[in-house]
Amino acid sequence: MRKVLLDTNIYVAFKRKEMEVVKAFHHLDYIGIDITVLAELYSGFKYGKKEKLNRIELKEFLNNPRVHLLEHDHTTAEFYSGIYFALRGKGCPIPTNDIWIAAVAMQNGLAVFTKDNHFSNIDGLIVKDS
Repeated sequence: MRKVLLDTNIYVAFKRKEMEVVKAFHHLDYIGIDITVLAELYSGFKYGKKEKLNRIELKEFLNNPRVHLLEHDHTTAEFYSGIYFALRGKGCPIPTNDIWIAAVAMQNGLAVFTKDNHFSNIDGLIVKDS
């Protein structure tokens, strides 16, 4: 898997220098960050004691040429609605933010790089775990 969309927990694992994740990053050509993940990271930074440093490190990460910030549009909303409908039909709800992350991944043909098992409930989504 050389093109992925990061889940928040993978960025955190990378910053914590979890070796499996760090090694995986060396083999990635394209690292997508969904705007939802960015919001989750900013929110987490506010609760911590190193908000300024965390923001600086994230800005440096986002400036890497392999890293691409992906936003939502009408097509993303269509993917979201399809995922939401399918999950509801299966009785397998997942967090709303994770539906947005999955929608962006599917829209852009990316695998979600995550530690969360519930992404596997989304039909057609490629999931890379650490």
